[in-house]
Amino acid sequence: QVQLVESGGGLVQAGGSLRLSCAASGRILSINYMGWYRQAPGNQRELVASITSRGRTKFADSLKGRFTISRDIAKNTVSLQMNILKPEDTAVYYCNAGIQSDLRGPFEYWGQGTQVTVSS
Repeated sequence: QVQLVESGGGLVQAGGSLRLSCAASGRILSINYMGWYRQAPGNQRELVASITSRGRTKFADSLKGRFTISRDIAKNTVSLQMNILKPEDTAVYYCNAGIQSDLRGPFEYWGQGTQVTVSS
């Protein structure tokens, strides 16, 4: 089975930085895209950033300049560098990926989420 595992979440003070990582494992043939969503209490889940197999990136407009996304193709991982964090960034961050395994066609997978808390 394909699994996505996030790491790097935690508690930081406003203005600090965190780096989230997501590793895909399992019977993977190819990865079309990997990215990050977040959801704060009472809010809709929203796209943070994503990157395709061709290197094309997409960001939430409000986060451009503070967050960057990168990938390691060989390790099937994606990272989210978060700088100048604000209390409004507090949320559960979810990794997601479009992956083709040897058991099914392209399918969207989700990680379990990692908590990011930014104190004021």
